Amino acid sequence: MKQRPSDQFATPASRIEDHGLIGNLRTAALVDRCGSVDWMCVPRFDSPAVFADLLGSEEHGTWAFGPVGLGGVTPKANRQRYLGGTLVLESTWLTPAGTVQLLDFMPVGDHAVQLVRVARGISGCVPMRSLLRARPGYGRTVPQVATEDVRARVDLGDGRLWLDAPVPVRVEDGDLAAAFSLSEGQTIAFSLSWQPGTGSPPAPNASRLLADTQNFWRNWISQSTYTGPDRDAVERSLITLKAMQYEPTGAFVAAPTTSLPEELGGVRNWDYRFAWLRDSALIAETLLDCGGYIEEVRLWIDWLQGVVDGRPESLQIMYGVSGERELTEMELDWLPGFAASAPVRIGNGAAGQLQIDVYGEVVSVLFKAQLHDPGLASAVTSLVTGLVAGLEGIYEQPDMGIWEIRGPRRHFVHSKIMAWVAFDRAIKLVSAGHGEGPVERWRRIRDELHREICERGYDAERNTFTQSYGSTDLDAALLHMVTCGFLPPSDPRIIGTVEAIQRDLSTQGGFLLRYLTEGTDPGVDGLPGDEGAFLICMGWLITALSAIGRHEEAGIFKDQLLQIRNHLGLLAEEWDADAGWQLGNFPQGFSHISVIQAVLAAGATTSTAFTRQTEVIPS
Repeated sequence: MKQRPSDQFATPASRIEDHGLIGNLRTAALVDRCGSVDWMCVPRFDSPAVFADLLGSEEHGTWAFGPVGLGGVTPKANRQRYLGGTLVLESTWLTPAGTVQLLDFMPVGDHAVQLVRVARGISGCVPMRSLLRARPGYGRTVPQVATEDVRARVDLGDGRLWLDAPVPVRVEDGDLAAAFSLSEGQTIAFSLSWQPGTGSPPAPNASRLLADTQNFWRNWISQSTYTGPDRDAVERSLITLKAMQYEPTGAFVAAPTTSLPEELGGVRNWDYRFAWLRDSALIAETLLDCGGYIEEVRLWIDWLQGVVDGRPESLQIMYGVSGERELTEMELDWLPGFAASAPVRIGNGAAGQLQIDVYGEVVSVLFKAQLHDPGLASAVTSLVTGLVAGLEGIYEQPDMGIWEIRGPRRHFVHSKIMAWVAFDRAIKLVSAGHGEGPVERWRRIRDELHREICERGYDAERNTFTQSYGSTDLDAALLHMVTCGFLPPSDPRIIGTVEAIQRDLSTQGGFLLRYLTEGTDPGVDGLPGDEGAFLICMGWLITALSAIGRHEEAGIFKDQLLQIRNHLGLLAEEWDADAGWQLGNFPQGFSHISVIQAVLAAGATTSTAFTRQTEVIPS
């Protein structure tokens, strides 16, 4: 990092990585090490949060649950882990009064959103508490609450939360509180269900829901074909990526949170609860790489067809999970932000940006999907030819690039390379007889682009490609060119680019910045302040190193990446190598793609593993 955050933010009370993820393929919740649910949106990933402690305090909504410690506060669990092959989170406390375990999960299925908390007495008799403080509208509203027989309800305005508990629940200033003791061998379950309107959901059967949830996740992960080293890391990342799919439509969100900071105390705080085409394409590609997950990719392609809707000229770089186009960005001034990092934002203004690389990412994975499943060729080809027809009208323009800068447009080299990829894959699909298109024109554009990039985007004096035409800056996204087939991995310009990025963008431990922000105000991206090392870049670096034959170095960096995962194997968007903590939205799809890329690449023995059905064109 070029600039350290102020001492005021040097030691946050809790860290981003002090959380576990649970979810139901519609929304998700974060549970901290003390057993508190301090982030949950209902009924969708991008719905307003009812628990927003993560971006404020307990007053903005939380569900605290666990043994009663000193001062009535629940201490951190002594152990927290996932039950093997599932998204069921187990927290264990060893207390003076005895030992208890808590299982947190969200059942998967067509029923309304549920969050189930099953407490088990392992030994002794432990005093326990539950304090459910729902605060609709991202912590802004104190709702009406009431008890009805064995149930309690919370009115949200656009629906209700229903709490089923086996012990008496009392109403306290908009909260629902319960105190009880848990003895050895005793199991009790609390269930929180969301229901639209005023109707009440059926009473839950917690034991059946737990069994069904475990079976779902274990059956799903059993489809993975990866059996090599670091299998547990790959499987945890696969489960995390699957948890980011909105199953009703097939869309993938980039992360289930908003506004977790890229610098403590900084303003680089963004809403990631939307479906970026780039992120979704890379998730789909990763699922293909691990085999067995063609249905997830098919579902995503169906969603993509819906958002393109035969109008590639109006393509956006991101959408809501049901294809919504309006993602108006606004600030929530009543939330102070994680570790006082304001503003807290919802919506994302980048939705209206021009990012040319998206065409290459999407077309590349569509091409790969039909290689895995030839039955997709027809649908894929119509999408590809439409997207490339749209690309013809814009590929020569400057854009905002993969990092969606908030400054002036540039001719980003990575964007141009990915435009080349889009034309290249379209040529291959049509040439294979899967559809029709102006192959000769596309071939001419592709070849002209290749020459232009090598002339205008390459610094011969330093032997490296650059961030944009005419610039001397570097960009870690250029590592993508090593595996996309633009040049052979053995080309001196490729090797020089990898070495330059390592030399100029590395932080402690070899983690890479996306580019240098230099601590300027504004920086090269039009924003003030700095940020952490971007973890997807580490996966790209490891893949590039393996591709150019530096396997031992790739393995060392892979180990570095795996070591910074949290106690549950989860990663946020970025890593502060100096402070030793995670930054940005959590967990982040890009980062878990990076884990899987790193493991697959470090285990490869030849660079040929990374030439992905491409045609290398010499310049």
